[in-house]
Amino acid sequence: MNYNYRYRLRPSDAHLEQLTWTVDTCRQVYNHFLHRLNRTDDTSAYSEQKLLPSLKKWWDDLKDVHSKVLQKVVQRLYDNLSTLRGRKENGYRVGTLKWKPPGEYRSFTYSQSGFKLKNTSGRTRLWLSKIGEIPLTFHRDLPNDVEIKTVTVKQEPTGNWYAVLGVETPDDPSEKPENPERCVGIDVGILKYAHDTDGNAVESLDLSDERERLERAQRDLSRKEHGSANWQKQRKVVAERHAELKNKRRDFLHKLSNYYAREYDLVTVEDLDAKGLVELPGNSRNRAGAAWGTFLRMLEYKCEREGTHFVAVDPAGTTKECASCGVSTDKPLWVREHSCPACGFKADRDANAAWNILSRGIKKRLGAGHSESTPVETALPVDTPVSAKRVVETGSPTLKREPSGER
Repeated sequence: MNYNYRYRLRPSDAHLEQLTWTVDTCRQVYNHFLHRLNRTDDTSAYSEQKLLPSLKKWWDDLKDVHSKVLQKVVQRLYDNLSTLRGRKENGYRVGTLKWKPPGEYRSFTYSQSGFKLKNTSGRTRLWLSKIGEIPLTFHRDLPNDVEIKTVTVKQEPTGNWYAVLGVETPDDPSEKPENPERCVGIDVGILKYAHDTDGNAVESLDLSDERERLERAQRDLSRKEHGSANWQKQRKVVAERHAELKNKRRDFLHKLSNYYAREYDLVTVEDLDAKGLVELPGNSRNRAGAAWGTFLRMLEYKCEREGTHFVAVDPAGTTKECASCGVSTDKPLWVREHSCPACGFKADRDANAAWNILSRGIKKRLGAGHSESTPVETALPVDTPVSAKRVVETGSPTLKREPSGER
């Protein structure tokens, strides 16, 4: 499997100058081949990469950039072009690739060669061809027997430099259990970020202080003369405030997704259209700040890594549908308790949705070629109220059970 590991670089002043020069040279190479792309027919990444040796004969600066880095610049251009064409084929209105001005091209990549991790006097350093050895904060070790395939050096808007190591593990991921015993359904929201079928309710992250600092920094930036030294200094402050928000949110999402991936054998979630939800009118900032799409992506790849079943189900009706009898009842957003008029089952609104998600997830897994002779009860917690009722196809819409009272 392939993973990325991100480490903070600690370049000296000389290294800092060399890194900045390399990024800007790669930007110019990108613009050069974009110019050729716009004026030459029938070009490809491979045919353009073959021109690099001859280009170095009159562009002397390119001799100080590793050959693999230059090849990846050309590949990056054609990858962007492929993405643009794909979006156009999917019905999006797209323009053309733009010329990269200074400040909008911030990274370069080594592939296969030109880099090495070294341990000098107990301190890890990253050696990069044409640049040298750069100290880095090696805050966690790489897994055993991994092979580093790529190294991407990137400058964030805050001015900090990072190295992203793309590694490949030789071993296959952990085998997923045939009959999962620890199963959980997760309903995500805004007031409660996650509510699961084990009764755990995780409150949404409070980022009000970080947002207030960001807004204050943005107001200060708006008062500076654009492009002045004070404007540049304040722009960096705004970037740091954005980074605080991003880092705190991603730390929360990583820990939460890691918990579910390691503690359970089967994790079921809603297959949310996160982008579409953000585009809906009203409360869009809170929906965007929840980063549901990021959470689901993290959860999916971590489940794959830990050998946990990950099932995404259709979210339609999970809140309205009763987890006890299956009767659908409309309820406005401000009603936080589910009370079924048909069977009398009562539960927290989000808990009811989580049970429905778990039911659909188990049913979907059973319908995906797994043994349907396996008793459903072995895949559900002991105190499941009624979700076992709908996970197996029967002649009737649901397998009803008398409600066990208010929960």
